[in-house]
Amino acid sequence: MASTDITSDRKRPGGPASPADAGPDDIAGLEAGLDALDAVQIRRTPVREVLRAKVLPPVVAVALVLIVWELLVRAEVTEVYKLPPPSAVWDSAVDMWLKGTLLEVVWTSVSRGLLGFLLAVAIGTPLGLLVARVKLVRAAIGPILSGLQSLPSVAWVAPAVIWLGLNDSMMFAVILLGAVPSIANGLVSGVDQVPPLFLRAGRTLGATGIRGTWHIVLPAALPGYLAGLKQGWAFSWRSLMAAEIIASSPELGLGLGQLLENGRSNFDMPGVFLSILLILFVGIAIDLLIFSPLERWVLRSRGLLVKN
Repeated sequence: MASTDITSDRKRPGGPASPADAGPDDIAGLEAGLDALDAVQIRRTPVREVLRAKVLPPVVAVALVLIVWELLVRAEVTEVYKLPPPSAVWDSAVDMWLKGTLLEVVWTSVSRGLLGFLLAVAIGTPLGLLVARVKLVRAAIGPILSGLQSLPSVAWVAPAVIWLGLNDSMMFAVILLGAVPSIANGLVSGVDQVPPLFLRAGRTLGATGIRGTWHIVLPAALPGYLAGLKQGWAFSWRSLMAAEIIASSPELGLGLGQLLENGRSNFDMPGVFLSILLILFVGIAIDLLIFSPLERWVLRSRGLLVKN
């Protein structure tokens, strides 16, 4: 009786439809719907929209800071030699530009920072993989890396000067000691978040050992690794500035840290503020030019950054 009722329901106009009753148009519509769900609609963002969403807000924020700064100076909340007006800082920048030293000072620090960061990546990446994949190494080195990450990098300046002297090697040593733990710990965190199913699928397909690490582990751990790289750059830049401020010497050339220290020694507050702004500008520029595009690429490759 039950089978008779089901059959009659299928034939009844108002009864539920079955896959056998579906026509070619229905199947084509179903396939189109599934394709639409799987497809990621990506369009190129217009330049006007990028300017409005990405450029305008920080420009407005900077303008507001300058306005508040100028108002504080005009209100004479403190002496001018302690809080110079923005125009005095601008004049200091123009003076360095006309002398041809502004870009040289910035490049001295940026080149050191980027080279030290690349060295930290070359050391921190295999170290992070080793700690993440070998339990004995994690038990022995993992806590040390966490402790080094929390240690202020400025603490390494004094022993680095004693060990290596006042030279670029000392600068790179301080950068490595500050950045390598962050990069390694970021990669360890990313590897720990790789779903075990990915690893089993990789082993089933023959991706074991180095091949499994390269084709399965690293791509899956990329978000955590990228976060570690971003933090590693921040530690590199901060470590370098600390080393340049403390270990100031004519033999090292004039970097942003030395410029800041020279301004303090000469009671040149416009020079001090200019140094701080340049240090901040470099940090923001590296993030916008390198790490933000990398983050967008990772999110887009995983279907997490969709433009409707």
